[in-house]
Amino acid sequence: MNHNEATAEKTEIMNIDRIRELIATDMDNVDELIEKSLYSEINLIDQLGHHIINSGGKRLRPAIVLLSARAFSYEGEQHINLAAIIEFIHTATLLHDDVVDASLLRRGRETANQRWGNEASVLVGDFLYSRAFQMMVNAESMRIMHILSEATNTIAEGEVQQLINRQDPDTTQENYLKVIRHKTAKLFEAAAQLGAVISDRSEKEIAAMAAYGRHLGTAFQLIDDVLDYSSSTEELGKNIGDDLAEGKPTLPLLYAMWNGNEEQTKLIRDAIEHGGLEHLEQIKEAVNSTGAIAYTAKIANEEAELAINELKGLPTSEYLDALYALARFSVERQF
Repeated sequence: MNHNEATAEKTEIMNIDRIRELIATDMDNVDELIEKSLYSEINLIDQLGHHIINSGGKRLRPAIVLLSARAFSYEGEQHINLAAIIEFIHTATLLHDDVVDASLLRRGRETANQRWGNEASVLVGDFLYSRAFQMMVNAESMRIMHILSEATNTIAEGEVQQLINRQDPDTTQENYLKVIRHKTAKLFEAAAQLGAVISDRSEKEIAAMAAYGRHLGTAFQLIDDVLDYSSSTEELGKNIGDDLAEGKPTLPLLYAMWNGNEEQTKLIRDAIEHGGLEHLEQIKEAVNSTGAIAYTAKIANEEAELAINELKGLPTSEYLDALYALARFSVERQF
């Protein structure tokens, strides 16, 4: 049995709880830094920032920073700072997303914009972005600044492209994948890459970790889009059908439209063009009956396998095993 086969076996018993346990001390330090860095004399920033930061997110992106750094035997403190920065950037995007999407529910709780209004959510999102850049300066590394500033800019481009794609039933699979690689996968890519950068690894290893994060993030978003049609609100923590209501042409919806009968195709095309949930149950039935869930999951699994392949040849450790396991978790999760 070679190393990769042995690692694959280990990941079968390393679940998400074991991964969290592995980096528990580091994550406690990240949470402490987040708490400290959230402080502002302006009470509304404190309240709104804590509401979304402490709303039960998976902390997956900062976990990738920690695991990547530890996989390369990093012994410094900078991974804590970078993990907190990644979480701040992610949280800022959530605040802005919920305003753009007029979302009412996030992680099972009312969204910040629903509670405090759109203006406060946008401005506190801006505060989190600017605080993240203050923390980047503390890293005293132009390489780190370049990675994170590029990631932030790419995410913004992805958000705008997704907005352009709304209510466009003629969006292609290629265009859809480009959006999620920009909007979601780019921050995963940066998180994985940073652990190798601060560990002074070779350019080949840094590139491998970047590719790992990019494929992992793509798989993660594909499954998010699957769960919008195959999960419950309680399981997922957001309103099922939100993407449909906003006329977002996600892959399960597009595939069902391309492969459904004439009635299903027309129903989905109209739903994308006009938004709304009037025919949600019929559309969910079309998504399921056309094999759209299985097709999207297949693409996600291919991305997860590409992520796993990038880890081949890296130093053996529990942290590497956890990175393998995260790739499997991204496609096997139900929430």
